[in-house]
Parts: sequence; C-alpha cells; structure tokens
Amino acid sequence: MKIYAVGGAVRDELLGLPVKDRDYVVVGATPEAMTRLGFRPVGKDFPVFLHPQSHEEYALARTERKTARGYRGFQVYAAPDVTLEEDLRRRDLTINAIARDEQGQLIDPYGGEQDLRAKVLRHVSEAFAEDPVRVLRVARFAARYGDFSVAPETVTLMQTMAANGEVDALVAERVWQELAKGLMEAKPSRLFEVLIEAHALDRIVPEFAPLEPKHAALQKLDAAAGDGASLAIRYATLAAAIDGLRRPPSAPLQSDAAGAPVLAVSRRLRVPNDCADLAKLTLRWIASVEHAR
Repeated sequence: MKIYAVGGAVRDELLGLPVKDRDYVVVGATPEAMTRLGFRPVGKDFPVFLHPQSHEEYALARTERKTARGYRGFQVYAAPDVTLEEDLRRRDLTINAIARDEQGQLIDPYGGEQDLRAKVLRHVSEAFAEDPVRVLRVARFAARYGDFSVAPETVTLMQTMAANGEVDALVAERVWQELAKGLMEAKPSRLFEVLIEAHALDRIVPEFAPLEPKHAALQKLDAAAGDGASLAIRYATLAAAIDGLRRPPSAPLQSDAAGAPVLAVSRRLRVPNDCADLAKLTLRWIASVEHAR
C-alpha cells in the first residue's frame, strides 16, 4: 500500500499558496484493509475514508467509465490494481493531476508542473468531456488564477461539449454552486470570459448571454471582488450589469417588473435568499432612481 498527496494541496504548494485541505490517494489497498487500520469510510459513490487522527480524506485509487449522459452517469472501479497514473488520468486539469509521495517526490505524468509555470489550464485527457461540470470548473479556476490562460485544445473541447449538448445535463444546484464559487474568486470576470469563449454561457445561463469579454459590467464585478464584497453583493452587482445589458438604453425599467430575466435566474438556479433578495432590491432601487429622473 502506498499513499500519495494529490490535487489542490500539491498544486497550491507549488504555487507558494496556503494549503487549506489535503487529500490523499491510496494505491494497492482494499476497503477492508483501510478499515482494519482505523480509517472510517464516508464515501457513497466510491471508497473514501477519514484518517483516524487527522480526519483528512484518503480515497482508494480508482478509474471511472462513462455510462450515461450528464455528470452522474459514471461507473467507478476502485481496486488494488489501479495505478496512480490511472487515477490521476481521470482528473480534470493537469495542474490538479500532480501527486507527491511520502518521501516528498513529485509524480507528474501529465505535465502539470510545467503548466503551472506556464500559467496554463489544460485538460488531462479526452475523459474531460465526460463530465460537463468541468466546463464550469475550468472557468472557476480561471477566475481564481486570473493570469492563467486556457489551452486552445481545452477551449476547443469545451466548445464541442457545448455544441453537442453535454452541458445541458447540468442541474441547477450544481450550476449555482460553481457560479457562486467563481464569483467569490479574485477575478470573477474570468469566469464569464471563459464560459463565453467556450460557447457555453448561453447554454448554461442564457439570461447572461449579453455579457461580452472585457465589458465594463465585468470590470464592476472585479471591482466588487477587489473590495472584498460578499457573495450577495457580487451577485447583485452582476444582476444590475446584466439587466443594463439586456434593456435598450431608451427603455425605462419599471419597478414592478424590475430585472425579470435576472430574477428568473435566481428562481431557476435556486439562488440563496440573501443573494436573490439583494439582487431584487438593487434592481428595484435602480428602477426607482430612473423613474425619479
């Protein structure tokens, strides 16, 4: 049995960033062996265990095979014969497919360290296309690391996923979860720029389709992020920007129907009440100001 640190912890250490959570992959073990060592099983879809002292997550090395449309249709195979390289290959981006062994040595079969140095977000394999959530995750990582670019071949793959309808399988809760995380990153404008480049924004959130890269509306969103604004304020800032883009300059905003498209998004994505309510109040305030002019 061999244990490797993987994923975000290794990535952020290489970037010189603080590490919040550590995850581990265990190669050559069975669930029974983990239980005998005192690990507590917590995984529902695949074998994940909590360390008896640190309570950090240890997952058995696994592979995945697509069995149905969307992001839940996977058959998971976790067994002692699954190699570390096979486990890393199923991950989304090369920068997230780097491992470190117990002696501190890096295992980087897919060039993640080089992509970190080059500031590139690149998919590991064609298996990326099997999970539509990964389109949102790439956009979210672009928002986190604002000066990272997306590899051209990864953009092309995401465009294909949008064109063939794979992203249409995303459920509302997961879309909001990823959007919310992206909005709270350092440069949330990149979230939308990447989704636009991937031809995915109008498929995932069609109400936001009027957004364009480098638009002043996105600059306002980045300014709110720079001020350390809460998620509710960032969402309200986005709502106001979207409404302004969707409405012709000569068309007044009626307070009784303020921002209908954005409010529809709040309902459809089941946006938390604090965010949805502040967006609604913001749009009504804008309506009242315009009406008073």
